Amino acid sequence: MRGRNRLYVAVLSMVTAFGSCVMHAQFAGTAAHDSFHDTSMLKPAAGSKVSVIVFEDLGCPLCARAHPIEVEAAQKYHVPLLRHDFPLAQHIWTFDGAVCARYLQDKVSPKLAEEYRSAVFLSQASIASKDDLRQFTQRWMQQHGQQMPFLMDPKGELAAEVQADYALGRRLNVEYTPTLVVVTRDHYQVVCGTKDGPSDPAKLPTVVAAAIAQTHP
Repeated sequence: MRGRNRLYVAVLSMVTAFGSCVMHAQFAGTAAHDSFHDTSMLKPAAGSKVSVIVFEDLGCPLCARAHPIEVEAAQKYHVPLLRHDFPLAQHIWTFDGAVCARYLQDKVSPKLAEEYRSAVFLSQASIASKDDLRQFTQRWMQQHGQQMPFLMDPKGELAAEVQADYALGRRLNVEYTPTLVVVTRDHYQVVCGTKDGPSDPAKLPTVVAAAIAQTHP
């Protein structure tokens, strides 16, 4: 009996573990092979059947390429775009850039924060340092009727939000930026962000459309 009990507990643990995970799927095209660890975070936004999740770095040229495609797909198919900051250590200004975007998102307007991210991506070539970023942000805020605060994050709360996003990416085992994933309630498909397999953000609209079709009865 004791052996049976141990076996029952082991099987129950496995079922529970698998039940809490989101399974890799193929909505459209060839699904890229990923090395994700904890996929339980790959869930659509509340009230949505399909969402697009992206882990991005504001200094990443590939992220800049993917950004307008993500925005257009989200708007066209009316799906939430869930952004997570994943600033890479080799890009010395991008953590501060993410903090600036969080300031606009939390203190001013999410729409203005999205416009700021788009502007930063378009101006990557002219931003090489934290000082460049500060000057760019000051000009951009003035052009958009905003006063840049002397201390944008005096209590470190915005930095903590960025760090939490980065920690989430590490838990998932994000290795490349952008990591772009289309998710439903039970499945996901990686569009780009893997070492092996296709990695083309231009395929995002097709994958989103297929995911929506599969979630309909």
